[in-house]
Amino acid sequence: MPLSKVRRFNFPAFVAAFLCVSVAVAKDLPEPELTDDGLYTQPWFLSSFLDLQEDLADAKKDGKTLAVLWELRGCPYCKVLHTTNFVRPEILELMRSKFVVLQLNYLGGRQVTDFDGEEISEKKLARKHGVRFTPTIQFFGPESDGKSGAKREIFRMAGYYKPFHFLAMLEYIDQGAYRDTPFRKFLASKAKAMRAKGIDVNAW
Repeated sequence: MPLSKVRRFNFPAFVAAFLCVSVAVAKDLPEPELTDDGLYTQPWFLSSFLDLQEDLADAKKDGKTLAVLWELRGCPYCKVLHTTNFVRPEILELMRSKFVVLQLNYLGGRQVTDFDGEEISEKKLARKHGVRFTPTIQFFGPESDGKSGAKREIFRMAGYYKPFHFLAMLEYIDQGAYRDTPFRKFLASKAKAMRAKGIDVNAW
């Protein structure tokens, strides 16, 4: 996951060194834990009373975006999200500083209070919000007030995103670009800028 004419700068070597440092740092991070429900979880995930309105209000007080992460036992890409994306230092830093992550079980039975006050199981809430894939992340921000259910979303990640796309998505939301720029356009612009620096986004 980024010289002068007198001094030649080996950019590919620099990038390789940077990635090696990133991997070294990532190895020092705690391994994701496997819960009794068969879901991988992180120690920095939100411990919540499962009241979405309260969680959103608390996130806003801290100047953060609420991210509701849906996962499922045995979901291979859910595991990849934890073992590949969440171990990238740049992703981890941005997520922990700008987002509050609430993990829910796609087939779970815990009772969750939806934004409209309805108390409903995780499984039924997933259906209610139109969640059809795992992992899925629903993002809720300042514009979420005054709306109901999934309409409160400011963005949705439906299915797994590779690290480059995932980090771009987080920046897209954190920078507020979702208000006036389609994600594909934002992503293309970021990819173009990285390629101009000699970085292969597909290998990032």
